[in-house]
Amino acid sequence: MGKSSIPIKYGVAIAAGLIAYFLILSFFNLHVNPFYSLFNGVIMGYGMYEAIKHYRLQKANKFKYQKGFMACLLTGFNATIIFTIFFGLYATEFNPGFLDDLITVWITDYNTSIGIVLFVVAIMGFATSLVLTLAYMQLFKNSWNTKEAKKHTL
Repeated sequence: MGKSSIPIKYGVAIAAGLIAYFLILSFFNLHVNPFYSLFNGVIMGYGMYEAIKHYRLQKANKFKYQKGFMACLLTGFNATIIFTIFFGLYATEFNPGFLDDLITVWITDYNTSIGIVLFVVAIMGFATSLVLTLAYMQLFKNSWNTKEAKKHTL
């Protein structure tokens, strides 16, 4: 496997999960309620956890914090980019009235366009990716509180 295969493979899988969840919500006309987007964090969290776990198992003793951090972060960024592209296509091509239903108050009061909505979707995904990466790396980093690590520092 190449260096970037884990972030791409898991990023696509996460994006597929997010898209499937969104389409299931749209089937029941619940996709216009922002409350349901909270579950997107669960989907992202699970996928990114699996990605960093797989990366750590693949690297074994050669696991480095910086490389693990980048693998996890890129996984989330890839998923965010793919989902944002899908969201843009859905809101403009597949269901042009979706934006009106989603932000009825904002459109009239704040002149909100598809660009700002896509920007917010992307920023939310990138922020979630960064926070989850920082949290997961605390679980997967090598501890310096071992006897072997103390011997090397003395």
